[in-house]
Amino acid sequence: MKIGLDIMGGDFAPQATILGAIAAYKNLSADQQLVLIGDQELASDLLRENNFSPDHFEFVHTTEVIGMAEHPTKAVLHKPGSSIAVGFKLLKEGSIDAFSSAGNSGAMLVGAMLSIKAIPGVLRPAITSIMPKLDGTRAILVDVGANADCKPEFLPQFGILGSLFAQYLYNVQNPRVALLNIGEEEGKGNVLSQAAFPLMKECNQFNFIGNVEGRHLFEDVDVIVCDGFTGNVVLKLAESFYEVAHNKGIKDDFFEMFNYEQYGGSPILGVNGPVVVGHGISTPEAIKNMVVLSKNMVESSLVNKIKSAFQ
Repeated sequence: MKIGLDIMGGDFAPQATILGAIAAYKNLSADQQLVLIGDQELASDLLRENNFSPDHFEFVHTTEVIGMAEHPTKAVLHKPGSSIAVGFKLLKEGSIDAFSSAGNSGAMLVGAMLSIKAIPGVLRPAITSIMPKLDGTRAILVDVGANADCKPEFLPQFGILGSLFAQYLYNVQNPRVALLNIGEEEGKGNVLSQAAFPLMKECNQFNFIGNVEGRHLFEDVDVIVCDGFTGNVVLKLAESFYEVAHNKGIKDDFFEMFNYEQYGGSPILGVNGPVVVGHGISTPEAIKNMVVLSKNMVESSLVNKIKSAFQ
């Protein structure tokens, strides 16, 4: 197995990505190789400064970088030598089995769609994130930003994607899938929610339990489905819980679960390859966990499971 890591992506790259790669190496088996994509000379110097041999990694050298503020589509098309574009080229060719980056998230989504493309039958790939639960387990929130505007037929597919992710990555049997809404009763919500509800209710590919309100997100549900605009707002609000608790000196296991570093990144589900997008502010710990998540996605054969579901 070869896992590609963009070492130029992220606010604190390449320092954070290199330190994260070192930590990730210690979590990989002998038959799992980490492929570092970016400036090889710079990376090698940083590795030696940390008393770690560059020989532990495979390198694909490139110095071009897509900035965090660049227009995603223009950047991917006009910078074919960038670490993100090269990473997707390698993934498409089969030279690596997974690709992850804490760089420009829009460019990661565009790169995936232009290179490995969506799985046939998937209307819109979606990005997932973890939502901690009071019982110590975790729910899946989907979509969290790939699709700010959605058609009703997208949401049942998000339910399928989230259900498969919960089952094969987190071993949740028969995941309970809910539609995020302003009320629990059928018929509640805006036009999108009202139109999506019957479609999800009729879908036999996941265990739909109805609507869930925002105040019940941390309770008895395994997959929470919503449009990407709503999901991103919920995600950013949830991330702030950890920061607020930390700043106020509150130590609590539940609030610790909101620390994004634990999860590493957000998978793009519905494309023809394991792709993980990391937070722009990713620390070495987050980078390590992003690589581990990529490894787990390959080992679970999640992409093939999704292909089978959409045949």
